[in-house]
Amino acid sequence: MSDYPSNTGNEPLNHSFCFSINASILPVNHTIASAYFSGVFCALGLSSNLFALVVLVKSFKQTHSRSRSSFLLFLGGLVVTDFMGLLVTGIIVVSFHITHFKWMEVDPHCHLCNFMGMSMVFYGLCPLLLGATMAVERFVGIMCPFARSTSMSKNRVCTTVVSVWVTAGCIGLLPLLGLGSYHLQYPGSWCFLKISSFPQDMAFCLLFSLVGIFSLATSFILNTISLVKLLKLCCGQDSTQRRRDYEVEMMVQLIFIMVIASICWYPLLVFIAQTVSSETKKDIHRLLLVYIRFATWNQILDPWVYILFRRSVLKRVYPRMDWSRGSIISLSPTMSTTRIRLTRASIARPEDLNEQISEDPKRKVSLLSKHRDSSPS
Repeated sequence: MSDYPSNTGNEPLNHSFCFSINASILPVNHTIASAYFSGVFCALGLSSNLFALVVLVKSFKQTHSRSRSSFLLFLGGLVVTDFMGLLVTGIIVVSFHITHFKWMEVDPHCHLCNFMGMSMVFYGLCPLLLGATMAVERFVGIMCPFARSTSMSKNRVCTTVVSVWVTAGCIGLLPLLGLGSYHLQYPGSWCFLKISSFPQDMAFCLLFSLVGIFSLATSFILNTISLVKLLKLCCGQDSTQRRRDYEVEMMVQLIFIMVIASICWYPLLVFIAQTVSSETKKDIHRLLLVYIRFATWNQILDPWVYILFRRSVLKRVYPRMDWSRGSIISLSPTMSTTRIRLTRASIARPEDLNEQISEDPKRKVSLLSKHRDSSPS
């Protein structure tokens, strides 16, 4: 039996491909609750991401660590992506619930529907790909710090973020080039990829779900290895010398970003992959709506990871932990031991110096110059 319903009503058949398949499932009861829910949901996400962006900008101006600057740039790209995703899709959904416009009259050639479908795919894949990219950056930074000490410049980080955007954008453009299609979805307020058994639709659905699942799996594997390595360094024999407060902070934030993305996105990605692979497709439109709403929470919760899990907040929650120690460049036991032996011969009590600098940043220049002058040539 064909997936395309016949036109048995009195209304003339609309020839726009993005409406023809779902025309029989789009009766909508416009309620105040729908507009209120969409508006509050969108406003909460936008304000959260905007607040997180302000905090990130302030932290970026204050930091002098290259690895931390790189991580903050990645976080900034993630926050900007989530903000724009909520803004673009939220405007269309809220406008639909407020004005009750008819898609077939407003968008007879499916331009708006295709744009929204492409935006849903683009802003859905970007956080997952960025999360995997940040996991790779932290993995290399913890496991091979010297291999990246001169390579991860700010320009390279920005280029990497743009590359992720371009990759997600190319995937989102595939339905416009013939692979898959975008269609109006239940209850008629949004457009997304079409889940069907047609070869082109099936290929695009599998591509979307597998890219997302692969990104989450990459994040999980690399973050687990990085976390184990960092715990060994912090709890090892030389924990007082190897403690890296900023490394711990970044790792905690990255773990929570991964957990939130996995909880929000795995149900939708697995549902899409299972649905296109099975023959029964009953009630998939309502289930798709539930899963897509669940996935959208990722864009709201992401900014709160950085807002809540910062050093200033963690120090208040766990004041007994020594957050004042600076980070050591080397994580290798052999090289770090050699470095500590050499520096201690020339500098008296470097821990005290780091503590003084962290307590009073204005004394950084004078303290460093004082110890430089007192060190033997």
